[in-house]
Amino acid sequence: MTHTATFEAGATRQISDKEATKVAVGALIGTAMEWYDFFLFSAAAALVFNVQFFASQNATAAAMAAFATFGVGLVARPIGGMIFGVMGDKIGRRKTLMVTIVGIGIITGLIGLLPTYAAIGIAAPILLVFLRIAQGLFVGGEWSGAMTIVVENAPLHRRARYAALPQIGSPIGTILSSGGFFLMTVFFSKESFDAWGWRIPFLAAIPMLLVALYIRSRLDESPVFKELMEKGETEKAPIRTTLKESWKQIIIGMAAGMLGIGGFYLVTAFVVWYGVNVLEYERSLMLLGGIIAAVVEIPVLILGGRLGERFGSSKVITYGGIFSAIIAWPSFMLIESGVDVLVILGMTLAVAALSLPYAASGTVLTGLFPAKTRYTGVGFAQNTAGMISGFIPLAATALVASASNHWWPAAAMLIFLSLFTAVAGVIAPKLSVDLPGFKH
Repeated sequence: MTHTATFEAGATRQISDKEATKVAVGALIGTAMEWYDFFLFSAAAALVFNVQFFASQNATAAAMAAFATFGVGLVARPIGGMIFGVMGDKIGRRKTLMVTIVGIGIITGLIGLLPTYAAIGIAAPILLVFLRIAQGLFVGGEWSGAMTIVVENAPLHRRARYAALPQIGSPIGTILSSGGFFLMTVFFSKESFDAWGWRIPFLAAIPMLLVALYIRSRLDESPVFKELMEKGETEKAPIRTTLKESWKQIIIGMAAGMLGIGGFYLVTAFVVWYGVNVLEYERSLMLLGGIIAAVVEIPVLILGGRLGERFGSSKVITYGGIFSAIIAWPSFMLIESGVDVLVILGMTLAVAALSLPYAASGTVLTGLFPAKTRYTGVGFAQNTAGMISGFIPLAATALVASASNHWWPAAAMLIFLSLFTAVAGVIAPKLSVDLPGFKH
C-alpha cells in the first residue's frame, strides 16, 4: 500500500455524514446545472438552432450543422478536463469548481442572448460554435472535480453512497431542460417560440448560477488535498504523470463510464429522433418518455450507490452492465410497439438499467487514480467516454438507415455498450488504488 493511500484513509476517517452530505449536495447542484445546460443545447440543436442559426434550403443539412455544433462541445471536453484537472490537482478542488460553474452559467446565458442568422448573418453560427467550444471546456472540468471533491469529503466505507448523489444531476438536468422547452411550447405559439420563447430556458441559467455559486462557496476543500498541500506532495506535472503512470486506468475508467453516458444518449437522443422521424410518434410523447425515464432514474441512482457501498461499486458496474444487455432487446420491442404506455415503459426500462452502472461509475473512476493526480485522471477517463458517446446517436442513425430503418442495430449497440462496461467492472479493482477498508 502506498504512503498516499495510507494518509488518504487517515484524512477521511474523521468526516461525519453531515459534512459528507453537505459537500455531495453542493456538487449535485453544480452537476445538475452542467447537465441542464448540456441537454438544453442538444434539445435546442434539434428544435431551434437548425432554423435560427443555420440558414439552408435543405432541412437535413441545417439539422446536421446544428448537431455538428453539439458535437464540437464534446470534442472540447477532454481539453477542458486537462486544463481544469491540472488546476484541481495543483491549486485545489474547491477553487477550480468555482471557476467551472461560473463559466458554464455565463456561457449558457450568453447563448440565450445571441442574435440569429437573420439579424447578423454568418457571424451568428460562428459565435454559437465559439460559445459551444467554451462551454465544452468548462463542462470538461466540472464532473471530474465534483466527483473528486465528493469522494474525498466522504468516509471511505461510504464513498459509493455519496458518489451516487452528483449523478442525480443528470436526470435533474434532463427534467429541467426538457420540461423548460415543453412549457415554452405549451405557453407560446410556434411563431413566438421561434422568435424569442426558446431564449428563456437559456437565460434561466443566470439565476440558477447565483444559487449554485452561493451553495458552492460554502463547500469545504477536500481534506485529502489539504493534506497533500501541507506535506508539499502536490503533483508538479499532473498530465505527464497521469499519461505515463495511469494510462491503463484511463482506458478502464473510460470503459466503466461508457454505458452511463453513451447508452443514455442512445436511449434519449437517438430514440427520440427515431420515434418522431421513423415511427411517426408525436414529439410530445417522446419528450414525456424522456422526462418519466429521468424521474425513475433518480431512485435507481440512489439504489446503485447503496448497492456499491454494500457489495463494491465494481460489482454494480459488472452486474448492472449485464442486466442492461439483457433488457436492451425487450426495451426496443416496447418502443416499437406503437402503444403510448409501452413506448414510455421501454424508454424507462432501458434508462433504469443503464443507471445502475452510472451510479457506481464515479466511485470506480476516482478509485483508479491516486489523490495526487485524481482530478486529472478522472477528467481524462470521463471526458474521453463523453467525447466518444457524443457520436453514438449519429452512428446509430447511420446503422439504422442502412438496415432499412429497422431498430435492431441500435439495440445491438446498446448490448455492446452494456457488455463493454461490464468487462471494465471486472478489471477495475485490479488497477485501483489500494485503500484500507474500502470495497472496490
